[in-house]
Order: sequence, then structure tokens, then C-alpha cells
Amino acid sequence: METPNTDHFNNEQNSDAIAFKSRIDLAELQENVFKIKAQLKKVIVGQKDLLDLLIVALLSDGHVLIEGVPGVAKTITAKLLSKTIAAAFSRIQFTPDLMPSDILGTSVYNLQTSEFEFKKGPIFSNMILIDEINRAPAKTQAALFEVMEEKQVTIDGKTYKMDEPFMVLATQNPIEQEGTYRLPEAQLDRFLFKINVEYPNAEEEYEIIFREQGLKNTTKSSKIETVISAAKIMEFRNLVNQIAIEENLLKYIANIVVNTRSNSFLYLGASPRASIAILNASKAFAAIEGRDFVTPEDIKKATIPVLQHRVIVTPEREMEGLGSKQIIAQIIEAVEIPR
Repeated sequence: METPNTDHFNNEQNSDAIAFKSRIDLAELQENVFKIKAQLKKVIVGQKDLLDLLIVALLSDGHVLIEGVPGVAKTITAKLLSKTIAAAFSRIQFTPDLMPSDILGTSVYNLQTSEFEFKKGPIFSNMILIDEINRAPAKTQAALFEVMEEKQVTIDGKTYKMDEPFMVLATQNPIEQEGTYRLPEAQLDRFLFKINVEYPNAEEEYEIIFREQGLKNTTKSSKIETVISAAKIMEFRNLVNQIAIEENLLKYIANIVVNTRSNSFLYLGASPRASIAILNASKAFAAIEGRDFVTPEDIKKATIPVLQHRVIVTPEREMEGLGSKQIIAQIIEAVEIPR
């Protein structure tokens, strides 16, 4: 494993900052991140950004929305990530006729006790894969609001807490596809990242079919080993929370987000939840690099996947072919980087 190069940072910082660097030992975290990636790369070809962002979200205690056309390994990647972790996993296939009770659970009358008993739904797990989340109507999608934000479900006046870690990995086809529903803004805001999965290039396409030919009587998932426990994930999340960030970088995050609200190309800007998401994700990016301090580059890496699904482009700019990703990139360039 390569040792991260921090010379450029050390030259600019005083001795106090360098001394502080040794306070958090991130070697074990980096080693486990390397193990998770190594397992996923046994099956997944390319998609470096997808793998990086999934691991950052896992360390940041965030949910992920993965968007791409059918067949680009959205579902299999989420499923294999879950297999690398020794935690409970459940998969929910969203369909137009899916009801909220099919996700959360329902009260069932017990003839023996003459009382209603709550039967937990598939959402009661650690790693939840929701496949094609935009194929269910708004009523069903709304069932996820409370559990994704507060990690609890309230049924018949009683609250049920989720076990930690709790992470939702949702996939969706682009909204132009027939038979899909656009996700409500309130639900989109609950996802830490939206990750766009692109088609592989020719070299990657060859590697995919070459590996498929070599599978013979085995399955993709059989190649993946469990390499980390749920308890370790929680331990690493606590380490990420301790990552230091200077006050001027907090202002940098705030300036980026506030600029989305005043940008003439955007009909809707990002909420304070987005600022917190950028903060948490940038800490995880720093930790993966073996640093216990955040740099402007960490913030830049986090900003587009955090913001692109939280803002709405004005109809005029949308007609011109301008997307949220491009506008956010312009905002990042326009906001002065702290020195």
C-alpha cells in the first residue's frame, strides 16, 4: 500500500500542526479500506469513483443513491460491498405496487395472545439494498423518510430503533426511462451522495466479458470474502469524526453551499444538511488518505456528489443542456480557496 504524500501540506503548516498529525492512528482504517477495495475489484471492473464514494459514505454514516442505465453493475456493486462486511443484509425490489408496510413491517393479530404483534419488515437490517427505488410511487418512497434520517421507524405509536451500522444503498435508472417516478426532493436530500455510473470503455468492456467467460460454474459473489466487522465500521466512524478541520475551511464549505442559493442558474439551492454532508464526507476522504486533517481538495472531492441531487436547475438552463454537475463545478471554481 502506498504511503500518502503529505509533503506539500507539511511545507505550508507550522510545527504545531505537524505534531498534531500523530494523534490519530489511521493505519488500520487505511488497511481495511484497501481490503474492501481489493475484494470488490475481484468482480467490478473500473468504476474507481463508485468504489471510493461507497467507502467514503460507509465511513461517513451516509446513504447512497446510485444512478445509471440498466446493466452497468449498480446493484451487484452495492450487493458485493455488503458482503465484505459482517453485518445483516436485506434487499428490497421496488415496484409500482409496493406498499409502505412491505418495507417497514405491519402489525399482525396473534390468535393465541389475542394481541397485535409487530412483524418487522426488510428495512430492519444493517445494509439495505433498494433496487430501482424510482419504480415505486411517492407514497412508498415516503416510508423511507423517517428511517433514513432518524434511523427509527414509528408504527402504531411505537418507535423501533435501527441497529448500527445502518446504511441504505439505493439504485435507480435515469428518470427518462419509462415506468419511473421522480424521487421527492425531501428524500433526495437524505442521501449523502448521488453517484452517476457511466458505461465502461472498450478496454473495460473486454475485461468484463473476459472475466464472465472465466466464471464457468462459479458466481460473482462467491469470489467475495467478508473482511471487516460491523463493530470495526463503527470504530472507524468514530475516528473519522475526530478528523480536524480549520475554521477557514468550514467557511469555505459554507460559501460554496450559500452560492448555490444565489446562483441564477439554479431554481433551488442546497440546504444546511448539504453543508454537514460535505463536512462529513471530506473528513472521510482525509482519513482514507491517512490524514487527520481536511484539505480544500477533500472538500472539492465531496462537493459534486453531495450537491448534484440537492439542487434544481432552472428550466431555461436545463433546455440549454446545462446540468447540476456543471453548475456546481462552476461554483467551486468561483469560490476562493482559503490559503
